[in-house]
Amino acid sequence: MAQKKIGVLLIQLGTPDSPKKKDVRRYLAEFLMDPRVIDLPYLNRLLLVRGIIVPFRTSKSSKVYQLLWKYGNGVSPLLTHSLNTTALLQDRFKNEEIIIELAMRYQNPSMEKVLERMKKANYDEIVILPLFPQYASATSGSAIEKALKIIQKWWAVPEIKVCSHFFHNQGYIDSIVEQAKQFDLNSFDKIMFSYHGLPVSHVDKAHLSGKCNQEQCSEGLTTDNQFCYVAHSFETTRLLASKLNLSKERYAVSFQSRLDNKWLTPYSDKLIKQWALEGAKKVLVFSPAFVADCLETIIEIGVEYQELFEKHGGELVQLVPSSNEHARFIDCLEEMIRTEM
Repeated sequence: MAQKKIGVLLIQLGTPDSPKKKDVRRYLAEFLMDPRVIDLPYLNRLLLVRGIIVPFRTSKSSKVYQLLWKYGNGVSPLLTHSLNTTALLQDRFKNEEIIIELAMRYQNPSMEKVLERMKKANYDEIVILPLFPQYASATSGSAIEKALKIIQKWWAVPEIKVCSHFFHNQGYIDSIVEQAKQFDLNSFDKIMFSYHGLPVSHVDKAHLSGKCNQEQCSEGLTTDNQFCYVAHSFETTRLLASKLNLSKERYAVSFQSRLDNKWLTPYSDKLIKQWALEGAKKVLVFSPAFVADCLETIIEIGVEYQELFEKHGGELVQLVPSSNEHARFIDCLEEMIRTEM
């Protein structure tokens, strides 16, 4: 029997094509108009995004992306790391009928163009693999939904496999642990595991009961919270802390990048300020929700939190690099694909 021809679609969140205002404006509009990101009725979302957020946020965001591009040697670090990951993963399947493709949920390389190419390749099977370790409707859910909406229009639909999360994959966990080995953990006063924030309402909807009890979800996984971002985040932290030999007293879990006071707590920036005021001088920050370093890690944690920490008496906020192209992370992706095959 002939070997099955398999296409793998890796999906990252996305990035503006450049730091120019027109490109940042287009990226923000597409991102924020996604109903899984801002879950308001269409007209309300349109007025909020097109009438308020994008016009007032574009200029400031453009300046931040200009700074990010400098860290990325003139290109988006997220795109660079994602392309490198794709190439390294493809090398693991160089003698097999398996092709790895990369698409962004927002902007380029666009999912429409990449999936059109995959359609013409006439695969026997397609594996959809969003690069978000912890499940959230605004990331994994949105990426999977868009891919399936495009594919469902095809006349001939191949077998489809979906990987919705991988926070417990040993390769992923090991890649972060290995990245941390370049630092002496005992030399830091505080250790933070900072995850991207979400509105509390988003997390509630992931529960069969319709309500997230953050305290209970922080304690472990259950049938009710198996797709809860909070539960996934705390479980990720427990797995990392165990590998790093960290006691509960040595670290804290927090959430960054909030838009208002109805998002998951504690807030990472508030915790950084609190620790500085309490006398902490050195903080080590992990960002396990991001498999590739990007604006939220390089700028928000590495630059903005450093400035905030210094302003209130601290000295150093040290970011642990994301998994990026680490070999153990490539192992993680290869394992998931072979499992789905």
